[in-house]
Order: sequence, then C-alpha cells, then structure tokens
Amino acid sequence: MFHGKISPEVAQGLKILRERIERASIPPSILDETLNIATWNIREFGKLHQRRRRSQAAIHYIAEILFQFDLIAIVEVRDDLTDLRRVMEILGPYWHVVFSDFNTDPAGNRERIAYLYDKRAVAFTGLAAEADPPRKKDRVSGEYKPEITWWRSPFMVSFSAGNFDFILLTAHIRWGNSPASRIPELKLLAEWIDGRSQEKFVEDKDIIVMGDFNIPQLDDELYRAITSKELEIPDALRGTTHGSNLAGDKRYDQILHYRRYTKTFKDVGGVLDFYCDDWRALFPQEQYPDMTKTDFTYELSDHLPLWVQLDTWTEDEELDQLLHTQ
Repeated sequence: MFHGKISPEVAQGLKILRERIERASIPPSILDETLNIATWNIREFGKLHQRRRRSQAAIHYIAEILFQFDLIAIVEVRDDLTDLRRVMEILGPYWHVVFSDFNTDPAGNRERIAYLYDKRAVAFTGLAAEADPPRKKDRVSGEYKPEITWWRSPFMVSFSAGNFDFILLTAHIRWGNSPASRIPELKLLAEWIDGRSQEKFVEDKDIIVMGDFNIPQLDDELYRAITSKELEIPDALRGTTHGSNLAGDKRYDQILHYRRYTKTFKDVGGVLDFYCDDWRALFPQEQYPDMTKTDFTYELSDHLPLWVQLDTWTEDEELDQLLHTQ
C-alpha cells in the first residue's frame, strides 16, 4: 500500500485509524494457510454527496481499512467507479477487482457489487455472474418469465486460496416499506442458493454468502428466512457483539455458509469499528467545520466491515474424504 504524499492532518487521522484497527484484533493471514475475508457496505461509494466527491482523507482511510483483509465484498458501489479507482491506486498493483454491472431503474439504485482482492493471497478462477431469479413458463405466451425479480442482482465470483476453491455470493437486499417486505426476497435467495448448490455442474459447492441483508437481529423472521435452507453464520460471528451499524446493535450485514460443505471457518471474526463513537478524531473541526455525523457516513460509511478468517489448507480434509470413499 502506498499513501504517498499526504497532509499532516491525514497522517494523524491514519495513526488514529490504525489504533482502532488494532483493537479489532484481526490476525494476520498466512499464505496458502489462512485467508481474511470481509463484507462492507460503503455508503453510496462513488456517488457525489452535496455535489462533492469523497475527501482525499476518506479515500486514504477506506484504503487503510480494506488493506486489513485479503478479499472484500463491497456493497453499494455506484455506477461511477472513480472513487473505487482512487482507492485502488493507494492499495497498489497487487490488488485487483471484479465488479458487476448496474441497473438504471430506481430499484437498482445504480449500484454494483465489487470484490477487491490481493492476488498474492487469492486468485480469481473464472466464474463471475449475476444470480438470475428462477423462471416459469407462461401458459399463454410460452415465454419463460421470472416469478419475482431481485431489486439488485446478487453477484457471485469464484476464487481459490491455498487448497480451497470457493464461490462468494454477495447480495444487497432491499430496505422496503417494512421489515416484513424483505422476507420474500430473503426466502427466494435462500432457495436459489440451495438449488444451485445441488446442481451437478455447479462450479463449487463451497458457497459463502455475504452482504447487506438488512436483517436487524439474529432471532427475527428475516434471519429465519435467509437461513431456511440450512445456511448459517460461522461460530466466530455468533453472539451479540457483531452488529455492523455504527451503533453496533443491528446485524444488517452477514457472512453465511453451509456447514455440510464449507468447514474452513476458523474461530476468529468480528467487526472492524473505525467509528468508536468519535468521528471527529478522523475529521477534525478545524479542517471540516461544516461536517455533520451524517456527512461522515458519506465519507466513510454508516456500516462497519464484517470479517472472518478461513482455513485454506484443506489437504488433510481432502485425504479424509478419499479414505471415506474407498
């Protein structure tokens, strides 16, 4: 990573941010053995706020946060990729990106999903596709039409690290008029992923599901909808301390998997709290006199990154599978 020539104010902000990152206790990954993955909703990333781009300070802070992980699914990337490219210049030449297209209607909100990854730790293996909703044949027209449409299409990409090949599928579920209005989309997504995982020629059955599901709590109807087909959160993210909103009390963002397939989750994970109830330390009054807390969320975000570490050395597991099939 190369922050380059920065102002003293940004340098001081980076020092404060690094202290907050250290509190998150994210263990370093080990090449071919472990991998740190994360999902982060960066609020309207790329859209102008009050006719201005994100400040240079915010771009450096976002790059510093992303650099803590090997592979990050970013939600709410907008059609304009300028800010994403600004961040990638700081991350450096080892970092690559795969991103989806955007819808132009209001439901799509001109959003993309992007995967940023350090190619020294993880490799893109070829699959990059939006999840198409299931279709049924119309008896009158004979056309195959979807029963329901995604507001924003989930985006799946295949990766490999160490001995572990896997697919990440990231979604941004609609906010809607009420929590109950999100349930049909969550159920459909659970059913779609379950059906795809059972297909004979699916690229890989190790499917990890990530993103912003707008689920307030783990014990509500929305969570039961997305987990209705045996998806579950890894043990490291259970409990009440992993809220991904700035207040830390909502479980909007999730990392989910099929325990029967993906057994590589280690016992560490959590949220990276860059906020710490004090945004002014990163954007001092002297330099940003008119900034409000809401403005701050358009500089960094109103969500915190959710992360977990994977064990990518699966050779022993593969040997056990071979022995059990003999």
